[in-house]
Amino acid sequence: MRIAGATVLLTGVTGGIGGALAAELSARGAQLILTGRRAEALEPLAERYGARTVLADLADAGDVSRLAEEAAGADILVANAALPSSGDVLDYTPEQMDRALAVNLRAPAMLARLLAPRMVAAGRGHICFVGSLSGLAATRSASLYTATKFGLRGFSLAFRQDLHGTGVGVSIVQPGFVRDAGMFAETGAPTPGGVRTVSPDQVVKGVARAIERDIAEVNVAPPELKFLARVASQFPGFAERVQRKAGADKTVDGIVTAQRASR
Repeated sequence: MRIAGATVLLTGVTGGIGGALAAELSARGAQLILTGRRAEALEPLAERYGARTVLADLADAGDVSRLAEEAAGADILVANAALPSSGDVLDYTPEQMDRALAVNLRAPAMLARLLAPRMVAAGRGHICFVGSLSGLAATRSASLYTATKFGLRGFSLAFRQDLHGTGVGVSIVQPGFVRDAGMFAETGAPTPGGVRTVSPDQVVKGVARAIERDIAEVNVAPPELKFLARVASQFPGFAERVQRKAGADKTVDGIVTAQRASR
């Protein structure tokens, strides 16, 4: 799917990775529809990229439906919005759990469902989900986040098969730890075990490659982290023991503390 000349709906644009995605997609010739909860954050981006904006809270099912209606002409969906959702489940209220599940899993799946019929009718389009390597490997104090990313990966790969032959592609891009921008970088914490990071630009390039080449899954991480994530997906008990021995509890606790206010 060519990005140049396409209309792209981008969610999560006011976050660090979202801003980098908007810049790259605009530079590649896309017409952007940007969405977020805060008008004051969207307006400068709209002016910078000549974009259309739609105010929406992805935790609100009504807002998700309205967003899909107002962005009905989108040729490409880049579902980037997510909440960190770190911390033990027992520390969450039911309302906070609902919000995490709605923003991270329900909203992207529903937007895909609502936007795909027009793409199928046109015989062209692409849906790209921005997930995480947490969709492959479970870690402590990330039950909700991991659940949504496992779910998003499963939805993406199966939905891709549902749309095979229609001219509409589906991809998932799964970054590891991202430096300089995004939910992990904002915590200021070191990576657990000194794992290497990737740049926002690498994530953005991964998204563009997934869309333009119709790649099912793009994992954006150093080779050793990709390998460890694959091992963890196949041998979760072994990975659990390795994580405990790595002594990353202090780092994980720091990340949880820094992200608590975003629940």
